[in-house]
Amino acid sequence: MASCLWFRSCGAGHLRLALHDRGLCRVAGCWGPGQAPLRAYVPGPGGLPTTLLRTNSFVGGCWLPAAAAFPVLDPASGAELGRVADCGAPEARAAVCAAYEAFCSWRGVSAKERSSLLRKWYDLMIRHKDDLAKIITAESGKPLKEAQGEILYSALFLEWFSEEARRIYGDIIYTPAKEKRALVLKQPLGVAVVITPWNFPSAMITRKVGAALAAGCTVVVKPAEDTPFSALALAELANQAGIPPGVYNVIPCSQKKAKDVGEALCTDPLVSKISFTGSTATGKILLRHAANSVKRVSMELGGHAPFIVFDSANVDQAVAGAMASKFRNSGQTCVCSNRFLVQKGIHDSFVKKFAEAIKTNLHVGNGFEEKTTQGPLINEKAVEKVEKQVNDALSKGATVVTGGKRHQLGKNFFEPTLLSNVTQDMLCSHEETFGPLAPVIKFDSEEEAVAIANATDVGLAGYFYSQDPAQIWRVAEQLEVGMVGVNEGLISSVECPFGGVKQSGLGREGSKYGIDEYLELKYVCFGGL
Repeated sequence: MASCLWFRSCGAGHLRLALHDRGLCRVAGCWGPGQAPLRAYVPGPGGLPTTLLRTNSFVGGCWLPAAAAFPVLDPASGAELGRVADCGAPEARAAVCAAYEAFCSWRGVSAKERSSLLRKWYDLMIRHKDDLAKIITAESGKPLKEAQGEILYSALFLEWFSEEARRIYGDIIYTPAKEKRALVLKQPLGVAVVITPWNFPSAMITRKVGAALAAGCTVVVKPAEDTPFSALALAELANQAGIPPGVYNVIPCSQKKAKDVGEALCTDPLVSKISFTGSTATGKILLRHAANSVKRVSMELGGHAPFIVFDSANVDQAVAGAMASKFRNSGQTCVCSNRFLVQKGIHDSFVKKFAEAIKTNLHVGNGFEEKTTQGPLINEKAVEKVEKQVNDALSKGATVVTGGKRHQLGKNFFEPTLLSNVTQDMLCSHEETFGPLAPVIKFDSEEEAVAIANATDVGLAGYFYSQDPAQIWRVAEQLEVGMVGVNEGLISSVECPFGGVKQSGLGREGSKYGIDEYLELKYVCFGGL
């Protein structure tokens, strides 16, 4: 835990000297990088809520520009939505200092008051839910109905952790010595760095930040370069809710600067905790950064979820679950089903009905169009990955049941695709897709299905459909994943722990367990009684 003793003993004068040593100076009452000229950035086009559209970083309760800006693009059209402050390592270090200074007082705020402030933030999110959803759709391409669902899900984390803030309990332990008592206290870690992805630009922030603030930590958020507007809109509402300056900070940056900013945040000695959602490869880099100063880390990394359909399954239910699990956000979620393992007795029926559901229920288009269920992928690189997996599968004997190519709407659109005759040597069988591709592998026995499902170095989520109670217990226990959906394709809930095993991450988010990621235990031995 970062101690405030240094701050109290050195005093404000010494803190200013330390910040100047980092190349920082006061700007409008807040700490920011020195020397660089300040500038303002133009908000995005009409239609987006200007009251929530912010383009500067948010540090110490202030909106601070940077020397440069980077464009945020609409993935559906390629149009520029606006330009956002392109922060670098100096701005990142300034944000950490602001968060550290705020932690020294925030940790002493009563649990009831922290709870009240989080509840006010939740109320503001609900009040502005439609505008927040529009921002998500504009910058990520997510269909508006899904974006509205994300905002509700996102806000519920603030509500949940506003309640959990008042349930941080310790323990009293009776020792063998009559004159002693043992106490176990739970205390906040300190400054937490929160690095979030673009696919859930609001919910991935509140799931982490809600827990951190409830525990008494302060945070510096580095949002994905594709979707910074959502993080900044949350900052505006946090400010309106009365969250004290420096408790919630946001440092946006371009992809070009992401490496330097990430390293600055994760190696800063004032940071006590790192929480990251993203790729396994990036997570390993951040773990190496954290190792030098032994920081607490929680990570939600890549997945490769199996979706198993046994002969005993209700086919219609399995198809409905497959549609929900695979094609939400155009297949761009970490818990999306990536491999469909279907037992031979039910295989043909499942594939036929799955194809019919895809053709009937999925409509590709701009996320703002009411009938759209499948928006664009985040960028052309994502489309190329799906295309590569499809071509690889076809070259090795797979068959296209439906879809299989780019959509005529534009370079970032791909047709919802179903492949059959898929084998384990194909890329789509052992590499996460993150797109609207559903490859089906036929299997013979339960043992074979479980072996295929577990033949990967990641284990985030897994799904299976069966009406056999004994089989349900066996398979649920044998799947090497952190979360299992049994006869259910949508498993996320604020009340339940979210996280994986193997190389899918460390720790859990949401639920009553999520707040523990931001607390540490202190044992106090009370003698002389």
